[in-house]
Amino acid sequence: MFWKRRPLQSKSEIWLRNISMGFLVLYLGLFMVIPMIMAAVGSLHQWNPLNETWRWLGIENYIRMFSYPTFWQSMINTVVFCVAVVFFRVLLGLSVAYALNSKLMKCRTFFRTVFYMPTVTPLVAVAYVWMIMYNPQFGLIDKVLGIDINWLYDSRFALPALMVMTVWKDFGYAVILFLSGLMSLPSDCYESSEIDGANAWQTFRYITLPLLRPTMLFVVVTSIISYLQAYVPVLVMTKGGPGTSTYLSSYLVYDQAFKQYNFGYASAISMFILLLTAVFTVISFRVTGREK
Repeated sequence: MFWKRRPLQSKSEIWLRNISMGFLVLYLGLFMVIPMIMAAVGSLHQWNPLNETWRWLGIENYIRMFSYPTFWQSMINTVVFCVAVVFFRVLLGLSVAYALNSKLMKCRTFFRTVFYMPTVTPLVAVAYVWMIMYNPQFGLIDKVLGIDINWLYDSRFALPALMVMTVWKDFGYAVILFLSGLMSLPSDCYESSEIDGANAWQTFRYITLPLLRPTMLFVVVTSIISYLQAYVPVLVMTKGGPGTSTYLSSYLVYDQAFKQYNFGYASAISMFILLLTAVFTVISFRVTGREK
């Protein structure tokens, strides 16, 4: 008896797939492609939606951007902020994940939940809590450390204070990713290293780290993309101050677009941030050795 072979896809499956692809294309077009094109074109214009100004300037916005001292200050702050936060996020995330992956560690699920909870807490709420903790009169940090520093109003400490808050909030996500990667590593590699007499550091350096490269690449790249666009902590906690010590590039875009209504100039800065993100991403691929 010969049975009729079932087609690989029924008409309903093909229809659903086409509908899904249509929604995906529509989403990408409306919320990614069109805004990027608008930003690129708008960066070449004097653009103010309030008074319907749309005047061709060419590259004047870019010339103004590169000659604007606050822009360069924001770029320096952004690079320092991004590099420091990504480094400590990866370092703490990997260290805690490695400790939680130990056979001696108990209550692993509890600790995973504890470290992940700040990640899912709204950033605005976290920023307000840390503002209270940084307060020199009644804040917890100064009292515990026995010092008297006005963290958010001292240009020497304001940016590091934002970094500490950001690392505390976000490194739990890296813990979960690294822990998942560690738990999926093949055990035969570790058995072979144990037979060969490798110590703990050699095993970590020559087995664990190379096998974790895909996970590390994902954490680094997504962190770079996120932190180059960070502005909520600045908006809530410092408003870019004191002076311009905590001006980040994305906050500068917000300030120029929604306070000064210079949408063309803000678009030019946005395009530069896009280029900077691409450069940092390529560097991350090269450093992790995963570039194809």
